[in-house]
Amino acid sequence: MPHVLILYYSRSGGTANLARHIARGVQSHGEFEARLRTVPPVATIVEKTAPPIPDEGAVFCTKTDLAECSALALGSATRFGNISAPLKHFLDTTADLWAANSLVGKPAGVFVSSSSLHGGQESTLLTMMVPLFHHGMLLLGLPYSEPGLNETTSGGTPYGPSHVSGPNARSELTPHEADLAEALGRRLASTASALKDRE
Repeated sequence: MPHVLILYYSRSGGTANLARHIARGVQSHGEFEARLRTVPPVATIVEKTAPPIPDEGAVFCTKTDLAECSALALGSATRFGNISAPLKHFLDTTADLWAANSLVGKPAGVFVSSSSLHGGQESTLLTMMVPLFHHGMLLLGLPYSEPGLNETTSGGTPYGPSHVSGPNARSELTPHEADLAEALGRRLASTASALKDRE
């Protein structure tokens, strides 16, 4: 079954919850597997290597997962208005996929979480788009025809779904945040389906 890859890095759970709701949106379309994957943390001192597949939690992404996806949702917690180091590190290893044009013409979207409403969500979303443009992907956002985008008082942007965890690091999504994440999943699946039908 073709898959939509939902690739993210999450520390406190907010980004992971967005990923799960994007997966629900993909699954509601019915044509694609929603493949949730994460990346290992980056450490400056390495005493032992991490297993290729963790004992619990989401499975680490491989470049095969990425190369063979029909669409991609890329998510990160914001780090000083930028993408997290582990996710950036993974993307930095994909020059071979770039050289092979593996992702050219495939739809992609981005999502993010931050602890404060003005904590750099939009700059992080835009930063995550840049390597996807270099890979030749077709970037999708969220249109204002999504009611939640006009009504949200927490996360949610036209650049992609987002979550605000607040000072208590709340990982649960608001109803609007969840709805917008699912909307991105549906848009990715329906766009990938339309592109496939034109081939």
